[in-house]
Amino acid sequence: MRRAAAAGVADARELTGLNVTTKRVGVIGFPVEHSLSPIMHNAAFAALGMSDWYYDAMSIPPDILRLGLREPKNHGYVGINVTVPHKEAIMEYVRPDEVARAIGAVNTVDFRNNLGTNTDAAGLIADLRANDVPIRGQRVLVLGAGGAARAAVYGLLRAGASVAVVNRTKSRADKLVAQLRASARLTGAAVMTLDQAADWGMTLIVNCTSVGLHPHIQQSPWIHGLPFPEGVTVYDMVYRPANTALMQQCVAHGGRAIGGLGMLARQGAIAFELWTGVVPPVEVMIGALQTALETANED
Repeated sequence: MRRAAAAGVADARELTGLNVTTKRVGVIGFPVEHSLSPIMHNAAFAALGMSDWYYDAMSIPPDILRLGLREPKNHGYVGINVTVPHKEAIMEYVRPDEVARAIGAVNTVDFRNNLGTNTDAAGLIADLRANDVPIRGQRVLVLGAGGAARAAVYGLLRAGASVAVVNRTKSRADKLVAQLRASARLTGAAVMTLDQAADWGMTLIVNCTSVGLHPHIQQSPWIHGLPFPEGVTVYDMVYRPANTALMQQCVAHGGRAIGGLGMLARQGAIAFELWTGVVPPVEVMIGALQTALETANED
């Protein structure tokens, strides 16, 4: 127990301005010091004049997750976000809703009813729509087969797209598609190689891998020299750097590219509303994230 407290919760309670009436929310992970979630949520609280709310980060090692969850619960936290490596393991300790069960992961918990949900799929779809990217009836290529890809495929299929999944290890892509068929009865997803997908005629490519993430900014999940479909849009969940190598490749071939910062903000906004009942200013959250990343890049 002491180990979890020493990893962040105790320090958060001692911050100036926090008292017994403060409504707390936060994010758990391991490590979690890099998380931008406190920045965007606290910016939204400030913009709305919600001075009685505060968001912090708690580092909880995987081997004491169950014990570590008592810290925020015992100290009156309204809810938490959940990041790696706890998104799947935490399902054992909460009541996962239909979305979380279908995706196989929880990223948001409301302690008032111990409900666990997943806002990643809805955050992606919301940001695609905010950027006027058509989804229904479109062919979408998803790169990757991890947790982010499962959420993306789930959201895209529910929104009416046909989806092809490409992953370096084909068996993982096969497993992803099979799991969604079994858990959510979602069809319309297939597994392809990148060469096959290039001739498939997709209008949207969603990168759910970490390839190209800082500091490996020269890397891209797209094979060098492989053509992009005419008029395609690339949505890269990687948001640092803001303009990834994959995005640059797409634009160089006449396509459109969108970074993943908006998805980060919008999935967070859904959790914000769940906890508070208030719709947050998403543009304020995005602005706070952009400022934080610009500052980090200067260091």
